[in-house]
Amino acid sequence: MTDADREKVLALAAKIRLLILDVDGVLTDGRIIMDDEGRESKHFDVKDGHGLKMLMRGGVDVVIITGRLSRVVEHRARDLGIQEVHQQSFDKLAVFEELLPRRGVSAAEVAYVGDDIVDIPLLKRVGLAVGVADAAEEVLRTVDYVTLKPGGRGAVREVCELILQARGLWPGIGESYAFA
Repeated sequence: MTDADREKVLALAAKIRLLILDVDGVLTDGRIIMDDEGRESKHFDVKDGHGLKMLMRGGVDVVIITGRLSRVVEHRARDLGIQEVHQQSFDKLAVFEELLPRRGVSAAEVAYVGDDIVDIPLLKRVGLAVGVADAAEEVLRTVDYVTLKPGGRGAVREVCELILQARGLWPGIGESYAFA
């Protein structure tokens, strides 16, 4: 990424008031584990979760929109304090359009992180479109920013830090953790 590209992304990220996330391939590495009884489990990265907590403490809200239905997602969202979760959302763009007026945000104030072609209509509509490093090629050609980390392996943390930095909130985070 060139310096000019980074400045453009930071300018877009500075406006973000709402982060919307896909789950499989974004909050997870995309693998779904099922046991003999059909019980599902997923792998979540604790650093992604901590990034989301810092972002929410910084005043940026988080919403999940996913095409699948999974109780695991409900549990993880509750654990993180994410209060709005839309599952079995086959038209993510329609859910997004309904969110805007209810949340009092414009499309330019929303970031979305996706990984597959189903995410492209929403990625084309938001203010900051992000694809994880291992996203489908069609997604990578669509987005404003591609994470260095793959989905489920720190990509969401990277996006959270980017938004916090762009909004000028990262130094305060550093002071609270004594790394600044």
